[in-house]
Amino acid sequence: MASLKVRDYMRPRAVTFTEDMSLSTAMEKVLNAINIGGPVINDNHEVVGFLSEQDLLNRLVQVSYHCQDTHTVGDCMNREALTISPEMSVLALAEMMEVGKPKVYPVVENKKLVGIISRREVLKAVSDNYDTCFKKPV
Repeated sequence: MASLKVRDYMRPRAVTFTEDMSLSTAMEKVLNAINIGGPVINDNHEVVGFLSEQDLLNRLVQVSYHCQDTHTVGDCMNREALTISPEMSVLALAEMMEVGKPKVYPVVENKKLVGIISRREVLKAVSDNYDTCFKKPV
């Protein structure tokens, strides 16, 4: 399984956000997305942070209480996004995805966002490997 690469299982299209995006726009994107958040990118498609449902929820509760939509993604995103390489093994990534760790990782190559991978894709890789290991000839 160590030979399985993130590149083989990542999704090349990720829901992304920008720091100046309004929270209402970000909320719509999250509600229509598969993942529970996504990378915040700059004009060069470099990852500058990560916005999770939890980050958004925390700020939106405050915003809705005061009936203000003046906040942006930059106000509530996590500026220390954990990113991974497309050449990383899926096994190594699975080990990183312990309880409490991010469930979604931006995949970065040459400082640019090239995709995203979540626990679901890692589980798919494990399932594929499992099937290969335990297939019995008919």
